[in-house]
Amino acid sequence: MDISEPRIKRDEILILEDKNFNPANVCIVTGAAMGIGRATALAAAANGLTAVGLDINETEGQKTVEMARDLGGRVIFIKTDLSSDEDMSHAVNEAAQIGAIKYLVNIAGIQHIDAIENFPMEKYDFMQKIMLRAPFFLSKLTIPHMQKSEDGTGAIGNMASVHGHICTLNKAAYNIMKFGLRALSQSISAEGDGKVRSFTVSTGFVKTALALNQIPAQAKQRGITPEDVVKDVMMGDSRIKEMMSPVEVANLFLFGFSRFAKYLVGGDLLFDGGMVLTYAEKKAMK
Repeated sequence: MDISEPRIKRDEILILEDKNFNPANVCIVTGAAMGIGRATALAAAANGLTAVGLDINETEGQKTVEMARDLGGRVIFIKTDLSSDEDMSHAVNEAAQIGAIKYLVNIAGIQHIDAIENFPMEKYDFMQKIMLRAPFFLSKLTIPHMQKSEDGTGAIGNMASVHGHICTLNKAAYNIMKFGLRALSQSISAEGDGKVRSFTVSTGFVKTALALNQIPAQAKQRGITPEDVVKDVMMGDSRIKEMMSPVEVANLFLFGFSRFAKYLVGGDLLFDGGMVLTYAEKKAMK
């Protein structure tokens, strides 16, 4: 089974006609150096937006800039430590100089697999900073810009997961952060009066470094082979036995930002191959 991260081609990107998808408007994307964040920055750029990518990895971030150029779009990279309020404030201020901030995508995340009784609290605290506090703080910073834009609208997309719907063992912190992002999206939408919207995207396993890197730990903890982790643990509850590609997830964010999704207010786009609503439900009934 090939689970290497695929290269993104322009014909895989969902292109939507929307008057707000233009170079004068900015879409900020966290985690833009790799994986889903990179794909979302590229999809935003391909749709005519000026994408501003934030990440700590400057080398890979610059590769995202080059890839966008090859696709005919524009990504501006700002090296940003999402555990630093100063860095995030600087990034948003820089983005506001580039254009009108209309969209924010919170994707950056990390994983640590351990039982609750063994979970290192410094790792928990760091995950919370990156995966929940940073999205909250970036939302706090960007919402005023959206409200001051020409039509007073904007949207914030948060990368959730099936782990924002169901909890699996040895991923307590990750589960908590993903449930929290759903709450954040609903809270933003409750205050947004229909003009500033927020939503989550929930997927199963995606072909990214984050997914690849957790396979050895899962294999060791479960006493099975890495191949069995992919087949039986990751894809075992999915009716579709193939991981999503990063660009397929990116397309969901662009749809959620577009004029075609005006009723997506606090909602969740669950694209998980049936993991949550078919297999999990079936098991619960046994």
